[in-house]
Amino acid sequence: MAELKIKRAYEPPASEDGTRILVDRLWPRGKTKASLKLHSWAKAIAPSNQLRNTFNHMAEKYDQFVDAYRAELNANPAASAFIDEIKQALKTGNVTLVYGAKDEVHNQAQVLKAWLEQKLKPK
Repeated sequence: MAELKIKRAYEPPASEDGTRILVDRLWPRGKTKASLKLHSWAKAIAPSNQLRNTFNHMAEKYDQFVDAYRAELNANPAASAFIDEIKQALKTGNVTLVYGAKDEVHNQAQVLKAWLEQKLKPK
């Protein structure tokens, strides 16, 4: 069964990643297009610049960031198309959300993955 995964942009791509989608608003420093082996860049689904700057990857602000980013996702006009893209990609294999943050626990990819899993649950 296909899985929704997350992975740092600085980890090497692997065949089990399946469809790789960059979920950052900014391109990961020092990475080339070829080295990331992305299928797409979901810039429109990433946290807004204001939210990103407010959070600034500070673990003590993470809970506030989670609430604010989920609210942004729920109001984002690009969200339903993104959910459909993920649904379609999962039919053919794994989907990996690629992010650049150093903190592997407190980052937008964790929030986005949890949000997507909730949206993809059968009703």
